[in-house]
Amino acid sequence: MQNPRTWRELLGQIIEDPAERNRIASELEVTPFTLMRWTKSDSMKPRPQNLHRLLQALPAYRDSLLALLPTDLSIVVQNDTFDDSEKEIPPEFYARVFHALSNVSVSMRYQAIHQLILQQASEQLDPHRQGIAIIVVRCMPQWSDGKVHSLREGFGIGTTPWERNLESKSLFLGAESMAGYVATEGRPLVLQNLDGSQGLFPAKQTEYEKSAAVYPLMRGDRIAGCFLVSSTQCDFFSPSRLELIQGYADLIGLAFEPEEFYTLQCIELWHMPSSTVQRTYFTKFRQRVATKLKQATGLQQTMNLMQAEQIVWREMEEELLQLS
Repeated sequence: MQNPRTWRELLGQIIEDPAERNRIASELEVTPFTLMRWTKSDSMKPRPQNLHRLLQALPAYRDSLLALLPTDLSIVVQNDTFDDSEKEIPPEFYARVFHALSNVSVSMRYQAIHQLILQQASEQLDPHRQGIAIIVVRCMPQWSDGKVHSLREGFGIGTTPWERNLESKSLFLGAESMAGYVATEGRPLVLQNLDGSQGLFPAKQTEYEKSAAVYPLMRGDRIAGCFLVSSTQCDFFSPSRLELIQGYADLIGLAFEPEEFYTLQCIELWHMPSSTVQRTYFTKFRQRVATKLKQATGLQQTMNLMQAEQIVWREMEEELLQLS
């Protein structure tokens, strides 16, 4: 690839591949012809939303594109501020959550509320799809000593470059993590530059993650877990965004049952093994759940899928804590 002099030349070189041109057009929700016009005419400028999406669709070229953008377009990217309408959770959305709380069965409430809230939070916190991941982290049940020794990532949702459904990537977290710190202290933690925050707080920086905010899920003086938001951008968490995150954390807490909240004195987290080690256990999760259900049937015991999953999660937690 020749050294491009403008962002249009760079984009033109990238979309010479028809397959790549169609992929980018699909992610930006424009036609391939529109992409071609951007490369040919100086008068054709992408709308701010499309410019954000273009940068997000090309993470490998993001820095190069930013360096080649003219001043007027560069300012558009840097000034990623909220409109007044985006600074608060819409009142009608509160009504939807309360309706779900009142009408969804107890067995489905946790999943329904989480999916509803994470979808709305994702759209409002990242309208330009710069790249965020939102994960609900919950406390594992107490051990026989009355202490909670680990946390587990549950429902999660992401925008590019993260996968949309992050639940399949869930991990156990402990004292080595930001969520572990927040669960122990019972107060939020915001790191605007993870690259420059190494050693200041417990944190295992994941791929694409440049900044993160973690808020505890509290009910009075008790905690059920954390609300974790990660971004591909440094300094992403403006005061307006943090207010929104606190609001969504409060809403998420409504999906938890009273017995899922623990006093801070009960939180005594241990360290968890690396994600690489944990993945080797998770590959057999569904197989282990199926075995539990089969064993229960053979013993003529009543066990549903959720109960079998909880048993396997506990067994895996014990095994991983023994490794650490």
